[in-house]
Amino acid sequence: MDDVFKALADSTRRALLDALFESDGQTLTALEERLPMTRFGVMKHLRILEQAGLLVTRRRGREKLHFLNPVPIRRVHDRWVSKYAEPWAAALSELKANLERKTMEKVFEIYIKTTPERVWEAITNPELRAIYNFGASFESEWSDGSKFEVRAGDFLLGEGENLEVAPPRRLVQSMTALWSDEVKSEGRTRVTWEIEPVGDSCRVTVTHSELRKGANAQLYGGWPMVLSGLKTLLETGETLTTPGSLRYGTTKESGPVGEKARQLIESLPGASVG
Repeated sequence: MDDVFKALADSTRRALLDALFESDGQTLTALEERLPMTRFGVMKHLRILEQAGLLVTRRRGREKLHFLNPVPIRRVHDRWVSKYAEPWAAALSELKANLERKTMEKVFEIYIKTTPERVWEAITNPELRAIYNFGASFESEWSDGSKFEVRAGDFLLGEGENLEVAPPRRLVQSMTALWSDEVKSEGRTRVTWEIEPVGDSCRVTVTHSELRKGANAQLYGGWPMVLSGLKTLLETGETLTTPGSLRYGTTKESGPVGEKARQLIESLPGASVG
């Protein structure tokens, strides 16, 4: 958290985040043109933002592109805003909303102290997925070319195809959201999960791509909370207690949902939760 607050404290770094909000996936040269400073100075600020997890870089041919990563903002929101009262943090909420808005491709990243195998199980196990994914389970045979359905009880919320299934490191899916006429009209988008071991932890990256410019924010706006919930579940066996989480059926106390989560996590190989 200290790195996030330090990164956000500088007006130049906030300007860089604003620039990426306006147009995500920019090169260093494009960002340099927006600021009255040297290329080296821009690189220094970008490095601090990347170390704080507020941006993610991706190679596209010979170019290095920079993408916003709103997950750390979501984590600050979950830890502080919900603890007191959501309305007091208007500035933080505005920044969070800006970072989660539409773009052609959205990249989300988080570090979780766990193993790739446990992350994979949490993604593909319908019962576990429903706990941190707003009550929605993903049901599939989990093989290349297989179909999947997203369900909450008897409601079909989405459907699609598993384009690449490579446990426990990579999952690529093509999906059509069905929970409302608005998102259904957006057509298919692509979601890529990448799980990379880093020391005793994993870097989990979700790339939501093939989004129409101006696409409905419901398609991708929930990823920061989903990844925060995944981290909390795997590291503690508990569920999120933020207002947004509570609206989707989890509980503040270690009640039926929390106990179910703990039992499922403890059943995984090598599981150890506090």
